[in-house]
Amino acid sequence: MPQPPTYDDVQGAGARVAAYAHSTPVLRSRLINEQLGVEVVFKCENFQRMGAFKFRGAFNALSQFSPEQRRAGVVAYSSGNHAQAVALSARLLDIPATIVMPHDAPAAKVAATKSYGGQVVTYDRYAEDREEIGRALAAERGLTLIPPYDHPHVIAGQGTAAKELFDEVGELDALFVPLGGGGLLSGTALSTRALSPDCRLYGVEPEAGNDGQQSLRQGSIVHIDTPKTIADGAQTQHLGTYTFDIIRRDVTDILTATDAELVEAMRIFASVMKIVVEPTGCLGFAAVRDLATQLRGQRIGVIISGGNIDLDRFASLLVA
Repeated sequence: MPQPPTYDDVQGAGARVAAYAHSTPVLRSRLINEQLGVEVVFKCENFQRMGAFKFRGAFNALSQFSPEQRRAGVVAYSSGNHAQAVALSARLLDIPATIVMPHDAPAAKVAATKSYGGQVVTYDRYAEDREEIGRALAAERGLTLIPPYDHPHVIAGQGTAAKELFDEVGELDALFVPLGGGGLLSGTALSTRALSPDCRLYGVEPEAGNDGQQSLRQGSIVHIDTPKTIADGAQTQHLGTYTFDIIRRDVTDILTATDAELVEAMRIFASVMKIVVEPTGCLGFAAVRDLATQLRGQRIGVIISGGNIDLDRFASLLVA
């Protein structure tokens, strides 16, 4: 089993992806700051290549393939963003890509994955195990499996977003990060402890799928049924072994947000900041709004994880 990632690995990933990933903008809103009584900086990974932070981890992982692995190809499973990230990274590196996606994945994410050259294999997320499907395809076809979060190279790549944030804005009092399987949160933890050691770090997951919160409270990984939530990027059933170990060591707490709170955050992003953010990407901001009284006067960071949502779906959520 490979060694757990460290901040040195995040630095290495930063050098590896620098020529390919966007250094995404850090945005602020005077109105939001005034309304909440805090100073908030938003790291906008919705402006990343393929529309989400996932490109960082996928490219970092695939760029370290051996020549034999590159020729044989990669397989990944994902509800959408990791799928697109692996497909795009594979195209850039001339690696064949097979992507396992749920049959009800957002149409825009499926279309984008195919447009990047990924061969899509569908499954039923409520009745089939995507990890078993991925392992079977890897064994049958000689492919290298790159999971969406529980992989040292993926975690290190995801940590480059927070590294960029701290390099630009300096230390923070608290940082809020969306949580699904834990790749972004654990990578962010590595950067946070190195660059802003006193910063409180919070993962935020859907209320309907709080396996991470349960795991942190219990001290071991809790497995749940696939949660029903609009945050499709966080419909994970459990944390990973690597991600949980880092989260348990370095994360202050895990919070939750309701679907209604995510919709309200989407509305504020669209109306006030003029940006499109998918429900999963709103998790961190939803928690900040909920805790605004406790955070008053502090410098707060929020990682917006992505902006990949069908426009019809986006409109329907906002007018519901």
